[in-house]
Amino acid sequence: MSAKGPRPRRATVHDVAVVAGVSRGTISRYVNGDPYVSASAREAIEAAIAEVGYVPNTAARHLVMQRTESIAFIVHEPHSLFVDDPNIGGILLGANAALSDADHQMAVLIVDSERDTDRVARYLSGGAVDGAIIVSARANDPVGRVVERLRLPAAFVGHPPGATSAAFVVIDNRGSARMITERLLETGRRRVGMIAAALDRDSGSERLAGFRDALGDRFDPDLVEPVPLYSYSSGREAMTALLSRHPDIDGVFAASDAVAAGAVEALRAAGRVVPTDVGVVGFDDSAWASRTLPPLSTVRQPAEELGRTAAALVLGQLRGESAPSEILLECEVIWRQSA
Repeated sequence: MSAKGPRPRRATVHDVAVVAGVSRGTISRYVNGDPYVSASAREAIEAAIAEVGYVPNTAARHLVMQRTESIAFIVHEPHSLFVDDPNIGGILLGANAALSDADHQMAVLIVDSERDTDRVARYLSGGAVDGAIIVSARANDPVGRVVERLRLPAAFVGHPPGATSAAFVVIDNRGSARMITERLLETGRRRVGMIAAALDRDSGSERLAGFRDALGDRFDPDLVEPVPLYSYSSGREAMTALLSRHPDIDGVFAASDAVAAGAVEALRAAGRVVPTDVGVVGFDDSAWASRTLPPLSTVRQPAEELGRTAAALVLGQLRGESAPSEILLECEVIWRQSA
């Protein structure tokens, strides 16, 4: 067996400076992104780096700059819902695209329990990230309080009650819910119910408020079935419960497409035809909307744009820019065959 030779010496800034014919200070300014490094020096440095195989010490650079160039993407949902919900995936992809363009990393943190909350709070307090994007936060959320206490540059997707000092990227949940419920009523439905999910956060409570707005004096609280999550199984179970109480129900607004897909399955199992017997509408225009038979009438919310905008707000704060308190993105009703 042959003996291993000595490990090759790692190239240093000094090696690059010698080959490029510039000072080590110029190399350092180039590595740190100084825009005033001349074009000729930049070209010589890049050629020298390629020749000697120099790799900058990122950890040391971050220590000097007191930056990690990493942003937390915090999702307050069960692990299973994080995987199944295409809306969350769209927000994540949009945020990641914006961070990638800015040469920042994303640290994905899922909060599904009190233990997760403590773990994430410790992680944020330890300076592991420069900022945070927070999705699906609840009222009086402890992670949100940690973000505010640390004065961490942050943006919420949505506007949880009680959160005041961060930037918010939102859609008009109430107005959109009212519009699609009104469209459902225009089809001649008379006994219209709602599967109201996630009432402990702004999106769920505002969609219920929009449903009430559309019905006015016809609103019947017994035709509302609350469920904790925007999930397929929640929709199936809630629709079964509504049918047992109100077999004459002929229209349903489900608070998300996943919930609506579960409702359609429960109706099929009960022998009801959608939309002939019961019209069903959802919210999100996610992959669930095209998977469901018939395809769902729904509200299209710009998931990827929500993520991109939230990431841009955090990056702007890191550059010292003042963030607007709230950015409102537009939604539209997409009408298909389910109602």
